[in-house]
This record gives sequence, structure tokens and C-alpha cells, in this order.
Amino acid sequence: MQDRPLTGLRVVDYSHFLAGPYVGRCLAALGAEVIKVERPGTGDPGRQHATVLDDQSSGYFLQLNMGKRGVSVNLKDPRGRAFMERLCDSADVFVENYRPGVLDRLGLGYADLSARNPGLVYCSISAYGHTGPDAHRAGFGLIAEAKSGIMAMVGTPGEPPPLLRIALGDMYTASHAVSGILAALLGRVTSGRGQHLDLALYDTLVSMHEYAVQCYTLAGELPAQTGHDVPTSTLYGVFRAADADVVIAAQIDPAWRRFATLIEQTGGPAGFAEDERFHNTDGRNRHRGEILAVVRPWVAARPVADILAQLDAINIPSAKVQRIDDVLADPQLQARGMFVEQKHPRYGTLRLPNLPFRFSDCETDIDLAAPGLGQHNVEVARELGFGADEIAAMQADGVLYAVPEEAESVVGGGHD
Repeated sequence: MQDRPLTGLRVVDYSHFLAGPYVGRCLAALGAEVIKVERPGTGDPGRQHATVLDDQSSGYFLQLNMGKRGVSVNLKDPRGRAFMERLCDSADVFVENYRPGVLDRLGLGYADLSARNPGLVYCSISAYGHTGPDAHRAGFGLIAEAKSGIMAMVGTPGEPPPLLRIALGDMYTASHAVSGILAALLGRVTSGRGQHLDLALYDTLVSMHEYAVQCYTLAGELPAQTGHDVPTSTLYGVFRAADADVVIAAQIDPAWRRFATLIEQTGGPAGFAEDERFHNTDGRNRHRGEILAVVRPWVAARPVADILAQLDAINIPSAKVQRIDDVLADPQLQARGMFVEQKHPRYGTLRLPNLPFRFSDCETDIDLAAPGLGQHNVEVARELGFGADEIAAMQADGVLYAVPEEAESVVGGGHD
């Protein structure tokens, strides 16, 4: 087995909520040492996001911050600023997701940190990016979803679009951030210098359009809400079965012929499979209403298990629309190790989603649970060269903050 790819690199995670912390979690899984920096008192606001466990943490926070060590520093105190400067000087990567300009005012912008540490890869994530007329505006994933055109294409025609219920903008932007950081680190090998990565939630969601932009620029068509299927890709959609919902993907010509034959053989109209109007994509799209009038009642009359068995037998991609309890029990995900169990000293056994990384010659599971607020203050301060008296004074004055149960003794040593 090899070392994890990023072993030996240090990441300062000065981010909050979702996009930035997810970047840090991914880099930790890949072997980097990730130090999460939080404000004194309340820490990352994600600690009080769903599902709140107590006044210290939430499932949301534990999921996004595993694998990191944590410090809590008062940057308004000159000693706290000195601590942060030393930490950033020692780092290979700095991750932040504040509104553009906020960290510049604290002396933690790219210009300041790269002047001290030219090799630093500095990753910024924001709603609109650091350039353009909207750069100063605040925003969340929901705002980017609405602005990107994605939200306008989902849901039932004539009704307000639904919320996606997953943080698509944050997670997709964070995934691009991980890729960009790795590329910048590779480029640093030859250039000797880091650089500033500027990622915007809005940009990354717009980049996801695989057909909508072309529909408008090439054909003058505005993609609209279509409900439960895709009118330009018949048959491809969600259908209500007798006991649950199911998705069916029979949009490719050979798959459609097999599916139509099955329907005809199991009670559908005679000649349905031989109807040449349905034998190509354009024909199926033009006659979509006729096709749905046959397929919907065929599906509705059967339980999902029966439908899946029949479609699997003829190699038609299909799946039950699973709830989260179904997902947790799915043997495929269990075989892939997509849920991890961690022992947490405060909350007991945690079962959380894993990352999708799979390497042939190294493990990427994370054993280290998310840190308590200020849990590793003393440990990190020692590594940065602060003496025992300096650390004790910073602790006493709240420059290095920790909740009482996380406070480390300068003499007694740090946490594992």
C-alpha cells in the first residue's frame, strides 16, 4: 500500500458551512493535514445546522469536518494574528468561502498571504466570484440554482419550481475546487509558486448545462419545466407504480423496442412494439402522449419489484425511487463502503456518508472525528513554535479559545 497522495501537505481550512469544509474533508481523505480555524465562542455556524446534537455540534458539522484538527483563534488580538500568520506561512493550501474582500480587511487575502508564502495555493469559493458586477453580493446555493437556469427547468409545468433538497451548487463547486487545488499543486512543482483559485457557485452551476444553452443558442428554444419525464428523450422519466415510484430509461432505440415488446406481451395494445412511428427518437418525441398513455397504466398496475425484475431481464436500466432508509440498506452501497462508522468521544458511534474516492493502492477512509471547538489549540501552537508561557497566556486571555471540555493543558499535551 502507498501513502495517501497528499501526505505531507498542510491545509488551512478557514471556511464555514458547506462548500469550503467539504473541500477540506476531501483533502484530508487524500492524506493532507487539515487544520480547521474557527472563530471563538460559536465557531463554524455549521455546528448549529441540521441535525443539531447539542450546543457544540450537529450531524452536518461532523460530516463535513471529519479528518481535521481544530483551532479557535481571536484574530482581533495581535497574538491571534501572529498565530494565524505563522499557521498560514506553514501551509501549502488555504481554503476560504467568505464574501470577496472580507479576508483582505483581516490581512488574510491572497495578496497578503502569498507575499509571505509564495508557494501557497489559495482557494476562494463565493456566490459570484471575485470579479464582475455582482462580486460583492452575498449568496448561497439556492441563489445560484435560481440564477443558473437549472431551477426553471425542474418541476411541474405551471407550478413554482421545487427545491432540489441537496446542495448542488456548493458540492459541485467544492468538487471543482478540489480538482483545481490539485492542479495548482502540480503546477507548483515546476513553477515554485502557488496561485489564487477563484470559484463561484453561479459559474459552476452554469457549467453543468449539457444541452439547455445549446437549445437556445442553436435552435432558439427555451427549455421549460417538463414534470416527470424528458420530452426530448422519450422514454426517460419517473413513473408511479402500484407501491412506489420507479424511473425507467428506455430512450435508446434498441432498448425502446425491447421495452415495447415486453409491454405488448404483458397486456399492452397489439402492435405497440411494431409501430414504426416509435422506432426512432424523433418519432417517439412527436408521439410522446400516445406512448405515455400506454406506459403509465402498465407501470401503475404493477409493484416496483415486479417491474424491476422484468426490466432487468431485458436489460432496460431502471430503479426504484429510494428513500434515505432504502439507501442506507442498499447492498451495493454497503459493498462500496459508502457509509463509515466513527467512534466519537462525545456522541458515540456515528454513521456518515463516505467520499467516493477509490484508489487501488491506498485507503482514503477517515478515522479522525470532526474536532471540538479549539480542541487542538495547544498542539498546533506548539508546532508553530509558541512557548508554554505564551500559549498559557493566550489561553487565559481567550486568544486561543476552547470550550471547557476541549481545553488542553499546556503541560499535559494534546489530544489524539
